[in-house]
Amino acid sequence: MDFDNTQDHNHTDQPQPTPPQPPQTPPAVNIPDFSGAVYDPFPKKKKGSGWKVFWGIVLVLSILANGFMLLAMVGMGAVIAGSGASSDNGIVEKMLVEGPRTNKIAVINIEGIINGEMSEWVKKQIKTAENDKNVKALIVRIDSPGGGVAASDQIHHYITRFKDHTKKPVLAFMQSIAASGGYYSAVACDEIMAEHTVITGSIGVIMNHLVIKDLLEEKLGINPVTIKSGKRKDWPSMFNETTDEEKQYLMDRVITPAYDRFVKLVAEGRKDVLTEEQIRELADGSIYTAQQAVDNKLVDEIGYFDDAVNKAQQMANISDARVVTYEQLFSFWSMMGAQSKGSINIESEILEKLAAPRILYLWDGKK
Repeated sequence: MDFDNTQDHNHTDQPQPTPPQPPQTPPAVNIPDFSGAVYDPFPKKKKGSGWKVFWGIVLVLSILANGFMLLAMVGMGAVIAGSGASSDNGIVEKMLVEGPRTNKIAVINIEGIINGEMSEWVKKQIKTAENDKNVKALIVRIDSPGGGVAASDQIHHYITRFKDHTKKPVLAFMQSIAASGGYYSAVACDEIMAEHTVITGSIGVIMNHLVIKDLLEEKLGINPVTIKSGKRKDWPSMFNETTDEEKQYLMDRVITPAYDRFVKLVAEGRKDVLTEEQIRELADGSIYTAQQAVDNKLVDEIGYFDDAVNKAQQMANISDARVVTYEQLFSFWSMMGAQSKGSINIESEILEKLAAPRILYLWDGKK
């Protein structure tokens, strides 16, 4: 049998079409069944998570509190160790000059404006010295332009009372400035010493108050109304100009009595060297340098702190004394800078100072 090997020239060599494939089934996916679930808009926290947060906060606060307390205890120990024994009224003794414990000279500090707080602080210092039988003399160190009439008079009283109770000598030592109420305090002492650069004197009384009548009426359109039982009830008033009659009334009732008391106490304190007439000539509010004060016998001598210590030892008939001063006892709250007065009290004090007339033994630096 013959086979025809002749190729068909009309045939082309083309790829054969791929036969259709059956559709593939995608892999199975496990889909949770939520058909029975209910949506909760406020899901509950896991049990115990809130307590963990609470106790974590407590732990942090406890660590902080313990740290602050540790610092406070270390600071208190350092102050007490370096200063000496503390007293019951919150005062700690600080040694300025070494010496025997049985012979002490206590330095009482009057610094800054004399007000009620300063008066109370001086009272505490003097009381501490009075209760210490080893204190043989006081140095009242003054650096003050003066201040309130009542507070200055109280300090004078505390110094005088110490002398009466203990019969121990007291030396006033002026530093920088001891004017008006500062000098008022100094004359309670037995003798007065001043540094070379001191400003002192200003014996007199000053009274001032604000008048805001024009501000209220012309600028703010406010017309203040005062109802009073008598014409002098509101003298002086911040809502009216002060008349000549009012000024004379205040001079007679307020300024002159305070001035007379100032002169009287200076005369008592300087009775061995000045008469009251001489004091009144000096008591026109003028200030004096240290040398001028010595020349006018308002001050006994000029010197520095070492000289004051030597003078106090001579007055007490002792030598090689331990010199101490007093400071407020260290506390945790003072370290933290806590303020004892709230904003309401501060605002009340500001309003009081603005509204109330002030009668002062104060040198205001204008002369």
